Amino acid sequence: MSYFSHETAVIDEGCQIGDGTKIWHFSHIMPNCKIGNNCNIGQNVVVSPEVILGNNVKVQNNVSIYTGVICEDDVFLGPSMVFTNVINPRSAINRKNEYAKTIVRKGVSIGANATIVCGNNIGEFAFIGAGAVVTKEVLPYALLVGNPAKQIGWISEYGHRLEFNSDGEAECFESKEKYKLENNRVFKISK
Repeated sequence: MSYFSHETAVIDEGCQIGDGTKIWHFSHIMPNCKIGNNCNIGQNVVVSPEVILGNNVKVQNNVSIYTGVICEDDVFLGPSMVFTNVINPRSAINRKNEYAKTIVRKGVSIGANATIVCGNNIGEFAFIGAGAVVTKEVLPYALLVGNPAKQIGWISEYGHRLEFNSDGEAECFESKEKYKLENNRVFKISK
């Protein structure tokens, strides 16, 4: 076994767990999940059947990741955030065949207590603020806050707000990487 699992964690049959991954207290990894290398699954996390997590995904305490969710590499899921997987759940009606897919692209950060309503993909390096409720598709590099979540700006891969000049260009003050805003889309133009 090339990953660490706390003695109180439960890992069901058919899971694939990558090298260097750590699974902490009272977490439950349900059947047929795929978890990449160097992930950190915090305390009291539920990873439902067939969820896919890429490499270096950080899942903080009390997070629920439901069937239909795919997180690409370098995703950060803040404490107590949650995904949904059915648009109109009812206790008395079985809708397991209606689970909607949600893809969280590379480098996304989702803040504490945020909710991602199923079927709304999140573009790479987007940043979802604490407590936000995402009810729509999220563009790459977008910064969203509130309930319902609204885009209030753009953010760099290092997690800093981007201020675009009249030519539609911005620079991350930490990384010095440059970005371009064109037709309401942000692209990185230098490393």
